[in-house]
Amino acid sequence: MTLAELQALHDLPFFDLLKRAREVHEANFSDGKIQLCTLLSIKTGGCSEDCAYCTQSARYETDLENQRLLSKETVMESARAARANGSTRFCMGAAWRGVRGGTERFNQVVDIVKEVSSLGMEVCVTLGELGPNEAVVLKEAGVTAYNHNLDTSPEHYPNIVTSHTYEDRLRTIRNVQDAGMSVCCGGILGISETITDRLRMLEVISSFNPQPESVPINSLMPMPGTPLADNPQVDPFDLVRMIACARIAVPGAKVRLSAGRTRLSDETQALCFFAGANSIFYGDKLLTASNPEARKDLELLKKLGLETLEPNPSLEAPETDANLPASPCCSAAGCC
Repeated sequence: MTLAELQALHDLPFFDLLKRAREVHEANFSDGKIQLCTLLSIKTGGCSEDCAYCTQSARYETDLENQRLLSKETVMESARAARANGSTRFCMGAAWRGVRGGTERFNQVVDIVKEVSSLGMEVCVTLGELGPNEAVVLKEAGVTAYNHNLDTSPEHYPNIVTSHTYEDRLRTIRNVQDAGMSVCCGGILGISETITDRLRMLEVISSFNPQPESVPINSLMPMPGTPLADNPQVDPFDLVRMIACARIAVPGAKVRLSAGRTRLSDETQALCFFAGANSIFYGDKLLTASNPEARKDLELLKKLGLETLEPNPSLEAPETDANLPASPCCSAAGCC
């Protein structure tokens, strides 16, 4: 969708927008089920990047305790617990700029992925920048989806991150697509962006060919010691509007209600589900931030009469539209 189309959507009266989004949601996800995902930080802190929202950056003075790459046994213990608690996707995040094939840490992650994939859950990883060869290895090891968020618009991005570029992120997404993995790509609200920045981000994401399999919408959890520590809370109605716009812009994707749920009432979350959110991170922790307790999540879903999705480890990545150029259109020479 174009920015003008997204702006027209966003400007609709609130209930008109929700009605439009609900129609799209029911047309693409008639079963109305919610996917439960668990996210585990397998390597925490000490990151060389300068993302202004992140406690894991080594450039900021925070209370976060750095943690080396977890052992395969420790990760498997968490993965089994997640499966037992109903999660159908297990996501693993590492605070690295990126990974390089042939290194010890990459080989360790590949070994972990193989073991986790044997549990029958979908496997998602987020490891930073990824080259084409590394993407193929991860796909063959059993990765279902690779998470690489754009965070915000191309215009606002340099205000949030200077240690890498927007084009770097698009290049990684291209490599993931070429390897046949699904792309999980969304953004963060509340990082001093404008409404236009939010919609520009959706414009970019909706132009991917193939479109992402999932689109996480995060609300900033301001962390002491980071440059955005004093940012105000995202207005709940703004969040619901973005969920609705994401549902319409990327109709076939799971729209994931992600970070920031501890600040949301049950009523706000219900509105998000109505507007098109159909996936949540489930458990007590989300990387380095707290997350609603699993029991509370299940109680809310029961109140709303929402069932949960079964795992689909053989999930195929969305198909490319042969009538359109592949997007992002990055190559080794740069990004168009």
